[in-house]
Amino acid sequence: METLNHLSALLGNVIWGPVLIFFLVGTGVYLTLILKAIQLRKLSHSVAIISGKYDNPRDQGEISHFQALSTALSATIGTGNIAGVATAIASGGPGAVFWMWVTAIFGMATKYSSCLLSLKYRKLKPDGSVSGGPMYYLTSGLKAGWLGWLFAFFACLASFGIGNMVQANSVANPLNDILGIPKPITGFLMAILVGMVIIGGIKRIGNVAARIVPFMTVVYILGAMTIIVINLEKIPEALNLIFYHAFTPTAAAGGFLGTTVMQTLRFGVARGVFSNESGLGSAPIAHAAARTNEPVREGLVAMIGPLIDTLLICTMTAVVIVLSGLWKNTGPNGVGLTGATLCAKAFEATLPIVGHYIVSFGLIFFAFSTIIGWSYYGDRCAEYLFGPGAVMPYRWIYVLLIPLGATVKLELIWNLSDVANGLMAFPNLIGILGLSGVIVRETRNYFFREEGGDQMKLSG
Repeated sequence: METLNHLSALLGNVIWGPVLIFFLVGTGVYLTLILKAIQLRKLSHSVAIISGKYDNPRDQGEISHFQALSTALSATIGTGNIAGVATAIASGGPGAVFWMWVTAIFGMATKYSSCLLSLKYRKLKPDGSVSGGPMYYLTSGLKAGWLGWLFAFFACLASFGIGNMVQANSVANPLNDILGIPKPITGFLMAILVGMVIIGGIKRIGNVAARIVPFMTVVYILGAMTIIVINLEKIPEALNLIFYHAFTPTAAAGGFLGTTVMQTLRFGVARGVFSNESGLGSAPIAHAAARTNEPVREGLVAMIGPLIDTLLICTMTAVVIVLSGLWKNTGPNGVGLTGATLCAKAFEATLPIVGHYIVSFGLIFFAFSTIIGWSYYGDRCAEYLFGPGAVMPYRWIYVLLIPLGATVKLELIWNLSDVANGLMAFPNLIGILGLSGVIVRETRNYFFREEGGDQMKLSG
């Protein structure tokens, strides 16, 4: 078992190495160029769509634009926004935050493109239900069914690991530490709650996500903003550290071992992508269910995801950690602080006791929302791989794995799901690049119609 764990960790490091990072960010840069920075120019149009201005109950689909965005965010706003950001800073220094921002900005173009394609090539069924995602635009758009199969297979595997068992563990641990609730009880109760949501399919998931996501986001941001306001005079220094060390090595200090610029870039980009998932291909599955007949509209809604997830929530976490200075400290074991522990201590430094609860309960809500969001991704992939008859068995297996995830050590599961999560990206990015001409044409045609002749000078 130890050997398998070691090998899976090595494989994960290789997959999430320079090649994938370059592929992910490079795709975002390319799409930003050919779409003329659509993520900046058309941001106000995105907000109008989310607000309901373009909602039409007669359009095909199962959930509203806002519910689709909430479902996608429910799966991406998770432990990466707390533990992931802390790990990036602890391993890459404050400059890693800058590269997380870069990843998010270019990732907005990738998210726009993948979700546009997902809605364009989705499958509408006679009963009104929808199936969509990279596996469908790889099959119907790119005519590469084998790539669609690979994506669905890896996504299905990742759903059981990073989307389910790892998240269940993230809920059980803080509840055990804070309230003394035994992990098996937490796992059992979570399985019941998740089952009540996901057995009802995307409509129920969308309704629940539309309530949980805004609530947990506002509470967490209010806590972080309180700390920022209290330490307002330190903000210029914190921002200076972030920008300066994005391009300058960070020296060793306390428990921090020091980093090169390349290490800073690598950890910032890797954690940024892990946080907002732009390019990995899971969010397009949720956005395909949106009630609209305009693929561009859903792409515009989807590109708000990285802005909320990384540029807003991750930035709040990062600024609190940098302000605290605790990223340079060591823990009781003599090793530098990292992960959720570093984040909790950074919040506690300004808000004693309360800060720890903000982080702990943030983890609980974020992880729970991730579980319900990923369940939909997995069941769409199971349907693609094995047919409609596989959906309900998948959901029951998904629910039954939650108590197991809450109680066992998950290092191997984490490593294997990290591998599967990374492997999703390769077929998805091939599909996006191969269909980039379609993305440009759809974009140009939509704005020509919508704005009465807005001639977007796009190539292709």
